[in-house]
Order: sequence, then C-alpha cells, then structure tokens
Amino acid sequence: MEILAILETLEDLIEKSVSVPFSGKCMVDKEEIHEIIKEIRLKLPDDLKQAKWVKEERQRILLEAQKEANDIVKDAENQISALVDEHEITKKAYDQSNEIISNAQKNAKEIRLGTKEYADSVLNKVEEILGETLEVIKANRKELK
Repeated sequence: MEILAILETLEDLIEKSVSVPFSGKCMVDKEEIHEIIKEIRLKLPDDLKQAKWVKEERQRILLEAQKEANDIVKDAENQISALVDEHEITKKAYDQSNEIISNAQKNAKEIRLGTKEYADSVLNKVEEILGETLEVIKANRKELK
C-alpha cells in the first residue's frame, strides 16, 4: 500500500527535523508537511477502495468455499444414504429369497409325502382289486375242474 510508504516518509521528515531545545518539540517545513498530507489524501481513497475490494473478495471466496464444502458434505450424505438403502434392499432381497427357498423346500417335501401316500393308496387299491380278481380266478378254476 502506498499510504504506508508515504507515512514512513512523514516519519523520516519528523525524525530529521530540527529539535527545539528543552521542549521535546521539533520544527518542520510546513510546505513539505502539507505536500505529504495532500499526497495521503489523494492516495487514501484508492487504498481504501482496494482494501474494501480485498475484504469483499475474501468474504466472497469464503462463502463460495463454505457452499462448496456444504455441497460436498450433502453429496457424501446422499451417497451414504443410497449405500445404506442399497444395503437394506439387498438384505431384504436375501431374506425374501431365503424365505421363498424355505417355503419351496417345505412345499416340495409335502408334495413328496403326499405323492408317496397317494401312490401307496393306489397300489393298495390295485392290490385289493388284484386279490379279489385272483380269488375270482381261483374260484372259476375250481369250477372248471
């Protein structure tokens, strides 16, 4: 900033000025001091504008960075949520598939048992019919002899 350089020049002018004995005061060139003050007044608005711009730009960058950080966190939370949902869906699908398989195995066992019972009853009925038929055949053969 140019203002700081001008202030250093003012300090140097005061340091180099002639001291008034026994007073702690000094004599300075009035015209030179007025020139420095005039230069400060001319430079001050530009430096203030630049400082204000730097402050606003800093604030804008901080807000932008905060927004970007919030977006990143939100995206991460959404991804985590999606992964959790996907995991839950997968877990439910596995549970359902295990239940379906279990039910299918139970049904197959019941069908096998039912089939065996049905086959046994059919064969028993055939055996009875054959037994009756055999009795009829034996009786008919007896009559033939």
